[in-house]
Amino acid sequence: MSDAAPTTRAGEPTASTEPYPKRWLALAVIAVTVLMVILDATIVNIALPAVSTDLDISAATQQWIVTAYTLTFGGFLLLGGRIADFWGRKRTYLVGAVGFAVASALGGLAQNEAMLFGARALQGVFGALLAPASLALLTVLFTDAKERANAFAVYGAIAGGGSAVGLLLGGVLTEYADWRWCFWVNVPVAIVAVAAAIPIVPESKAPGDAKYDIPGAVLVTLGLASLVYGFTKVAQASQEDPQANAWANGPALAFIIGGLLLVAAFVVVELRVRNPLLPMRLVLDRNRGGAYLTSTLVGAGLIGAFFFLSLYFQQVLGYKPVEAGFASLPTTLGVLVSAGAASALVPRLGPRPLMVVGALLAAAGLFLMSFLGVDTSFWALAFPGQLILGLGLGFTFVPLSNLALIGAGERDAGAASAMLNATQQVGASIGTALLATISVGAITDAITSQVAAGADPNDPAVGLAAQVEGYTTAFTWAAALLVVGAVVAGLLIKASKEDLPADAAVVHAG
Repeated sequence: MSDAAPTTRAGEPTASTEPYPKRWLALAVIAVTVLMVILDATIVNIALPAVSTDLDISAATQQWIVTAYTLTFGGFLLLGGRIADFWGRKRTYLVGAVGFAVASALGGLAQNEAMLFGARALQGVFGALLAPASLALLTVLFTDAKERANAFAVYGAIAGGGSAVGLLLGGVLTEYADWRWCFWVNVPVAIVAVAAAIPIVPESKAPGDAKYDIPGAVLVTLGLASLVYGFTKVAQASQEDPQANAWANGPALAFIIGGLLLVAAFVVVELRVRNPLLPMRLVLDRNRGGAYLTSTLVGAGLIGAFFFLSLYFQQVLGYKPVEAGFASLPTTLGVLVSAGAASALVPRLGPRPLMVVGALLAAAGLFLMSFLGVDTSFWALAFPGQLILGLGLGFTFVPLSNLALIGAGERDAGAASAMLNATQQVGASIGTALLATISVGAITDAITSQVAAGADPNDPAVGLAAQVEGYTTAFTWAAALLVVGAVVAGLLIKASKEDLPADAAVVHAG
């Protein structure tokens, strides 16, 4: 069987009902680069103190090491998805991987904060090309319901466990090598992926008219970036001044309101233009809309697990970075177990039961960790809590990734996958702001109540107990967000197992 699809006299690819013979090899290649992008969201977190010391970055601007990446990644996702649909998913994937590698190399070579922030922003731009192109490629490569569930099990495992692996890798590299390797590690990975993708991954494009919606692209890019930045400013304000109401921060509110207005304007434009960047039918579909809303809530709650648990391990239990990384691995273990099970269960049960059970399991894991104390043994609560969290995430992400793309069709695969990525990114930004504010408030209240009870405010034990109170309060609220996600999935998602098979033949170009 030839790898290339048959073509018409005009040289255009025709639809082929035969599965692409190298699809599993293509999945392996794509999985590596998806992991690279997801790792990069957390791999730098543990290295932040070392980076800041080496480049003389102040505490006030340190957040830009993370924000510069999330801002451009979240802002350009929808445009990246449409570029993948119209320009070619393989081509977009290759450009994204090469660009990500170059940006990573520049980050590792950074001599000052401006160079590092610029490199992180560039990583975000190319990540916004790479992520939706990767997921869209999986959508068009796997047309059989069972095979597609297996492919999305791999993607779900990476999406759910990649952040914990990033914390481990960041800790190992920072402690035993140099923080710069947190960036440089992407270069050989990208080189191998690109070299393998050229002969293995097939090209695919959206059929029909391929004109870009420039007004929509400008509005949604500015709108999403403004939203992410606004919520980031709220989180920053809550940490800088625990006594103040972070949600009353003028600049932060201006960016959030401005972002919402820009997104509203984007929706108006999309309803009127001939070739919308994001066809509203993708969002207004009950099942896909439910999947996107669930994705936002899961993304918001999930940040509570990794961000606050990492702080608990290092600041309360006194773990070194590499120890904190290893301590985060039970989540990944849980994801790997449940993602495999979910791939077998999705074609049998449909997506809704797994998503509801998965979100409730993940919520249970977070709620269990809300009972952590200053002297709690790792094996008593943190280990089982993370394991249950991971099991829940695997059962959630596999059907979620599958459902968000079902019925999108060949033309809109990139846009649908970009929307899934965008909801997770915006959800994470909202979650960071919300949970950071709640955590800081709980810490302040705990210190106040202990001092009122006669405790010495300068006693380190008082501050440590207050910190734990802040973290566990965040875990409780994160669990609540995931419970809401389970309710949304249960109420909105009606797709059954019969809806899972692909609705369109795949087109392989070139």
